[in-house]
Amino acid sequence: MGHGIALIVLAGVCLALIMTCVWLATRLQRLNKSMEYQFRQHAERHLKRDQSMQELTRRVDTYIGVCVKMGDELQALQQLAAPLPERLSKLEQSDPAMISYIQASRLVTLGASVEDLTQSCGLTKGEAELVSKLHKARGATPPAN
Repeated sequence: MGHGIALIVLAGVCLALIMTCVWLATRLQRLNKSMEYQFRQHAERHLKRDQSMQELTRRVDTYIGVCVKMGDELQALQQLAAPLPERLSKLEQSDPAMISYIQASRLVTLGASVEDLTQSCGLTKGEAELVSKLHKARGATPPAN
């Protein structure tokens, strides 16, 4: 009879171990499902981040290209504008009539009237009115020296 009780106790311990194994296997499956879900969520976040990074990289590349093109155009404009002061000076010296118009333009910037222009620069009334109207049309910006 001593062996029978030992077998029953052993069977009970085995049954408890089996139930514990089943419980652990169930917990392990739930844990695996949870980890798979978290992994998918993590992968989706990384994919979205990578897509955002690619879009931002594309935009930055576009902006850099535009800036380089603008820089090239500004450099071309600088080269084009560099000789203008010298050319204007030569033009002022070579054409006496041009001196009157340049002087009239400067006087208009200072607030001279049409009558002032006709007296100071020797312009006709029509020419003085034209210089005055051109000055107003340009938004009262002073001429470059």
